[in-house]
Amino acid sequence: MSDSNDLLYEDVCMDFESASGVIRALDPFSFQAQPNEFVVIVGPSGCGKSTLLHITSGLTNPTSGRVLLGGEPILEPGPDKAIVFQNFSLFPWKTVYENIDFGLRINGMPTEKRQALIKDYIQLIGLNGFEKHFPRQLSGGMQQRVAIARSFVLQPRVLLMDEPFAALDAQNRQLMQEELVRIWQTQNPTVLFITHSVEEAVFLADRIIVMTRRPGRIKEVLRPIEHMKDASVHWRSLPYDDVIRRQDFQDLRAHVWQQVKSEIGDRH
Repeated sequence: MSDSNDLLYEDVCMDFESASGVIRALDPFSFQAQPNEFVVIVGPSGCGKSTLLHITSGLTNPTSGRVLLGGEPILEPGPDKAIVFQNFSLFPWKTVYENIDFGLRINGMPTEKRQALIKDYIQLIGLNGFEKHFPRQLSGGMQQRVAIARSFVLQPRVLLMDEPFAALDAQNRQLMQEELVRIWQTQNPTVLFITHSVEEAVFLADRIIVMTRRPGRIKEVLRPIEHMKDASVHWRSLPYDDVIRRQDFQDLRAHVWQQVKSEIGDRH
């Protein structure tokens, strides 16, 4: 029997029509994410990372194969699969509170329960005092906090993150990585996280999937904890500044980058 957060990909393929004919974005992709696992996907641009995320969300159906959540095929979007995008995707005409409330309200949650949940998540993600602010009044880092709170408040079984920190400056990106780990550990949904940053992948992941260039296939799957000198504590629970100075971190970062780089450079 499958766990409710067990995410299984069975021979997932995706083709797109173009002026020059059919383009295969994903070749047979098979993988099983363990319940509550933090999976990070890296690979060259155009390798099908975002396509895979959209299929997982139910926004797109694969050409062949299927994705199962808790043993049930994913056929359509739903609140059990929350998405955080790179561009925040907040409603500019809604306040912080209203943005976080939106998903709960359309799913029919009673007002009192919504209010209690939103209060808890505003506190959790450090948005106290900003409840009545509009997105334009917030920094990029604060806007992304709102987007993350909006996703976590739904208490999804799967959290899908498409380069969520790519638009942030280096300082805010580091802070948000640490914040994400802290918040994720309070709820532990299964996470599928896409990034172009090898450092981010190595810091956050339970497992890293390295993709080939298009059509996207799995090139390698790595468990960072197997490369840590002290595997008793995952380095994502430690200060980022300390971790990136470690030799074991830099060794794994270099290996993953070489795997990605070979896909970018090998065009012929």
